Amino acid sequence: MRTLVLTSTLASAVVGNTVLWGASAATAQSQFDPHDLSGIWTISGHRSISANVPPMTPAGEARLNANKPTRGRFLGEPLNGEHPGFVRAVTVPSLGNDPAHKCNPNGFPRLLLDPEPVEFLQTPGRLLQLFQWERTLRELWMDGRAVPSGENLENLGPAWYGHTAGGWQGNTLVMNTVGLDDRAWIDIFGFPKSTEARIEERYTRTGPDTIELRMTMYDSTFYKAPWVSDVKVFKRVKREATTFFGWYGLFSGTTEGICAPMNEVDSYNTLFRDPAGKGVAK
Repeated sequence: MRTLVLTSTLASAVVGNTVLWGASAATAQSQFDPHDLSGIWTISGHRSISANVPPMTPAGEARLNANKPTRGRFLGEPLNGEHPGFVRAVTVPSLGNDPAHKCNPNGFPRLLLDPEPVEFLQTPGRLLQLFQWERTLRELWMDGRAVPSGENLENLGPAWYGHTAGGWQGNTLVMNTVGLDDRAWIDIFGFPKSTEARIEERYTRTGPDTIELRMTMYDSTFYKAPWVSDVKVFKRVKREATTFFGWYGLFSGTTEGICAPMNEVDSYNTLFRDPAGKGVAK
């Protein structure tokens, strides 16, 4: 009888501890600081701002048509409801004029839209985005400064990644970027932006391993209405996915994501891309 009672007591304790452990784990999983965006993340969503491109101005249409992408669906394929700008890739890679293919910076927002890992490092007055591709960074200032404007912006001049500032609105980090270099495409499809463009980003951490991003681009030079994004989702990259030979970190892989001209232009383009476009193999 005593054995039966003891066995029953132990079983109850095990069940109770299991329930407590499960509840504790669930609580830990649900608790996070919505103002802490630190971590290594990968983005998902449309590879442009969104599929819903606003009507373009004549200047915007002219710039779009001058850009010759090698990615996206090929020119001449059925649109199937898509904007024509997504269905116009050249079939011969050497005929494209993507600036990134000559090792120019991808610029913003194109690099952010690339599904390569990015690390967010947060300090009291600044958020740094470290990109694995290009091995470069963005500075997002949140120390109370405003984005530059007027003569100040003219003095700073355009930049590949622009000039970014903002702050918290509740649990959403709202950033604005101005002063963007118009030579960099918005995306892999060749959509343009002017130097007058302003891009708003709204980051909301919705869970321990998830950040949602909403973007809006205002560029009346090239577009007749704001371009509003789909909801883009950042998912946390597990530590083991960025650990190589015991070395942890965004740049700890076995190769560098740097477009070095001596590799890209002098080797890859000359030996593979251009001959492939001519039907020649080396």
